[in-house]
Amino acid sequence: MFGAALLTVPWLGLHSLFGIELQTGVTVALSGIAVLGASFLLAWGAETAEADVPRAFALAILAVLAVAPEYAVDALYAWEAGINPGSPESAEAASLAVANMTGANRILIGIGWSAIALFTVFRARETGDEAVENRPGFLADAVRLDTGISTEILFLFVATMFAFFVPLGDGIGAFDMFVLVGLYVSYILVALNSPHEHEEQIGVPAYLQSYVKPKRIATTLSLFLFSGFVILVAVEPFAHGLEELGTAVGVPPFLMIQWVAPLASESPELIVVAYLVNKARSTAGFNALISSKLNQWTLLIGTLVLVYSLSLGYYGPLPLDNHQAGEIWLTAAQSYFAIAVLISLTISVREALVLLGLFFAQFIYAVTGAAVTLPIPVLGLVTLDGTTSLFAFAVVYMALGTGLFIIRWRELHSVARRSIRRVRGDFTEDASEEPVAAAED
Repeated sequence: MFGAALLTVPWLGLHSLFGIELQTGVTVALSGIAVLGASFLLAWGAETAEADVPRAFALAILAVLAVAPEYAVDALYAWEAGINPGSPESAEAASLAVANMTGANRILIGIGWSAIALFTVFRARETGDEAVENRPGFLADAVRLDTGISTEILFLFVATMFAFFVPLGDGIGAFDMFVLVGLYVSYILVALNSPHEHEEQIGVPAYLQSYVKPKRIATTLSLFLFSGFVILVAVEPFAHGLEELGTAVGVPPFLMIQWVAPLASESPELIVVAYLVNKARSTAGFNALISSKLNQWTLLIGTLVLVYSLSLGYYGPLPLDNHQAGEIWLTAAQSYFAIAVLISLTISVREALVLLGLFFAQFIYAVTGAAVTLPIPVLGLVTLDGTTSLFAFAVVYMALGTGLFIIRWRELHSVARRSIRRVRGDFTEDASEEPVAAAED
């Protein structure tokens, strides 16, 4: 714990305490190292909290704190967008807010979910993780998730379907905030009422859980507050530092904020989950990943209009242009496909590689900006570039996801019934609704 806390000292001391002006490269490096140290403290705090609150609730709180960098970056640009509405600077800031939000969500699934699934299978021989199933066939080994994760999947599915309608209005508005934030609050209430399942810990969490209850709770809260504070004070200089570095090497700010900044600021989640997987706790790891996706896809989108309106001084929806609408639709389509993969409560090596491959395909296309002309039935020759490519990739994700939902309709029905029971407060298991092995994947 001392070692992890020590990683935050250079940034907190030189920048936050003494206010020393640092070079851009040094700022990015020290703030990144501080986030790394805070990530370990965050993970230990969440595992320690499982002794006193339901595991689902502890992981939900962990997910909120782990994505604090995303909230801070998006809030920063949403605030700047409201300072001088109608100006080019305001339009660029609004664009960067959407870029960071959509990039973070796509990275979380495209790299996070797939890489953690592959890492779990890879580590299973050494960790003895019982959640990993060895199946016959090419790259067929899979990670099986706990049935308790059905609730998160249901809420994420509802949020994803609603997200398709967000770009149809004047922008991200009050109704979007009401629905999306309401979904997450409802999820937190369900998680708080979940059964208290205490899992035997090892290492630092086991030591902290040995404390008497008042001291244990105080320690847990201290870890949450300190790590959250470190992440928050490091993210604004980190984001602007990346912008400056990108400009210096000729990379547009939009690409830096959409891809590089989220990749770095998602590191707390990925570090925390890899840490859990390394302890043969892949179910808890995926629970944290799905909770992170859920709160990013609800709180992160829903609160943008609040920050923007506060900056304006009056209510106003955060404006979206056609390109930003395409970014949101592509992100929603990727989420739709990812849920179709997890609806069987498993994710195989093949499925993880498909998630990863599709992500890198659209990532390379976005970064290079290449234009491709394809013959499409009925439409004839269509040139895919810019906004058009976003819609094209969204169609691919939707087609694959719909196909999986049709094939796995029994699993979809089972997850829905199980989730609805738990929303109503019934946490008993029904043997008839055990997840069916997805042999067709």
